[in-house]
Amino acid sequence: MLSMVYKDQAIGALMMVASLAFIVFYAWWLFFPNPWQWWAITIPLFVAIAAVLAIVSWIGWTLATTPPPKPIEEIEKEIKAEEAKAEVKAEATPTEKPPSEEEKKESK
Repeated sequence: MLSMVYKDQAIGALMMVASLAFIVFYAWWLFFPNPWQWWAITIPLFVAIAAVLAIVSWIGWTLATTPPPKPIEEIEKEIKAEEAKAEVKAEATPTEKPPSEEEKKESK
């Protein structure tokens, strides 16, 4: 059984060979006269334009469906309110720790 590294290398080699074979086929299809030559330009051009427009469409959909951010003023108010709560909480909690059992015994 092949290890994972060998599988990845085999897949990589297969992808490389397939892409080189397609380059040769496409060059033959595009540059040598044949009745299907027009499609060699039309299909890739259509795919490229459709891909770009799909990306633009996705960006537009994202912009249209994303809620707007909170205004800066509202965020500042929330921060100030949290700071005020923290100050009140700090004032309410005792700063001195309660005496330990030993300190209680010594004071008696």
